[in-house]
Amino acid sequence: MTETTRTGTPKTGRTLLSKVPEVTLWFWLIKVLCTTVGESFADWINMTLGVGLIATALIFTVVLAIVLAWQVRLSRYVPFVYWLTVVVLSVTGTLYTDILTDQLGVPLALSTSVFAVALGVVFAVWYSRERTLSIHSIVTRPRELFYWLAVLITFALGTAVGDWTLQITGWSPGFAVLLPASLIVAIALGWRLGANAVLSFWLAYILTRPLGANLGDWLGLPWSQGGLGIGTAVTSAAFLAAILAMVGYLTFSRIDVVETYDRSHAPIVTTTPGRERVLLGYYLIVAAATAAVLTWAGSQPHETTGSDEEPDAPTVSAPALPGNPEPATARFPAPEIARLRSIVDSTLAKVRAGDQSGAKTTITELETAWDADESTLRPMNESAWSRLDTQIDQALHAVRAAKPDPASEIASLNALTNSLR
Repeated sequence: MTETTRTGTPKTGRTLLSKVPEVTLWFWLIKVLCTTVGESFADWINMTLGVGLIATALIFTVVLAIVLAWQVRLSRYVPFVYWLTVVVLSVTGTLYTDILTDQLGVPLALSTSVFAVALGVVFAVWYSRERTLSIHSIVTRPRELFYWLAVLITFALGTAVGDWTLQITGWSPGFAVLLPASLIVAIALGWRLGANAVLSFWLAYILTRPLGANLGDWLGLPWSQGGLGIGTAVTSAAFLAAILAMVGYLTFSRIDVVETYDRSHAPIVTTTPGRERVLLGYYLIVAAATAAVLTWAGSQPHETTGSDEEPDAPTVSAPALPGNPEPATARFPAPEIARLRSIVDSTLAKVRAGDQSGAKTTITELETAWDADESTLRPMNESAWSRLDTQIDQALHAVRAAKPDPASEIASLNALTNSLR
């Protein structure tokens, strides 16, 4: 969708050529790809490479400062620099939300509320100063800074909203993709019928974040966690290649370049204040329906893996052997279990020796081996596989924590060793 505004005469700052692209289908395709990369690439750096959440966030904050300075210094829209900024903002915004949730323990409901209020404040200050929030009016330095700050917050807000939705509903990432996708379709319909273009644009912009994040999780996560098992590295590489191909096309074709100022930008959809008010009511109905769906989904019992085979089997973590009815070796081939136990023992030895870097490397071998064995072991016994999968996730989290606690690492690894006896 393309959005326009009725006002927008620059009040301050030197007038530049447009610093943003035309809002076309290409814009939305690349935006979704960027948000998917933000989710999968952040997970790959943080978890797969074992860099750690805080360290990864610091690295990308520095990268963001460099890339954003490059973008701001330009006098016109350059596709490669613009979309590079969006990708880095996507990764950084995701990491900031993850720090609040995973590192500081802030509830997703609270972080969602805080980011929503922060975005509202940015929009209020932006509008009070510039009298427009239109993307087509980004022709002064102050407006550009407001724009990028709003984009950063939309990524953080979209991450929180997406994660909170999964938490409330218990949906798998693949199924959860349907909600933001449906809402974006509803917003596009409202825009086509004459809803406020600026409001429609920013609502859709926020929703592309949970859409892209759920898409990235669905592609990258293992089957055990509701994904397709492609892996975060492959997903990131494939989507980055697609982004580069599209940006290359836009660079040479220049079909998304807007060099005329907002006041001369012809609207695609004709609307009136009365029609905008009616369709604002439509958006409120859509919001109420969404809240009703989430409330209903949250009230339903969430399905647990393996409940059909063994209803009494524990579906949450079993921290030590006494909580498990029998060892995993009774259910899975002994050679496979011995191989996994050997990796766990090696990781435990490195933790006790203070070799945290080596422990992270070894625990990654465990993750790789476990994922590779899933297609063989999981069909043998769903419940036993689920219990081990939960314990392995706990061990991965403990070893890869930004500030690892040796006691927690040793406890989780010892519990896993007992289950693999």
